[in-house]
Amino acid sequence: MAPTPDPLTFEVVQLIGTVVARYHEQYEQAAAQHALTGAQARVLGLLAHEPMPMRRIAQQLKCEPSNITGIVDRLECRGLVERRPDPADRRVKLAAPTDVGQETAERLRGSLDFAQEPLGELSHQERLVLRDLLQRMLGIAPEAPPE
Repeated sequence: MAPTPDPLTFEVVQLIGTVVARYHEQYEQAAAQHALTGAQARVLGLLAHEPMPMRRIAQQLKCEPSNITGIVDRLECRGLVERRPDPADRRVKLAAPTDVGQETAERLRGSLDFAQEPLGELSHQERLVLRDLLQRMLGIAPEAPPE
């Protein structure tokens, strides 16, 4: 049986859960304003950073590749995403945002003010500390400081 967390750990876990719930709620609302499902918005958001194969999208979103194929199909029908050959391996198809898809992803990101408002209350140093702590919790190597 796992040990019971101390009260502070329990409080932190509850706060993280509240932040995650608020983020998902607002993300779904923002997606709906752009006539997208939450899953479509998440895929489009990922692709706005870089084109990628379906398998990698599925890994990033922790779901089955067949689910991603259907989501990309629907985004493609709307003219938000296109499939193109991977220049490194022409057997692989990359999903990539179209210009309209890129603009939609940017508008969607801009409409997510849930995190922007509270984070705006933190100083630059506090945001750096928060980022570093979250990366540490997730096992992500810290970014090298700029030279």
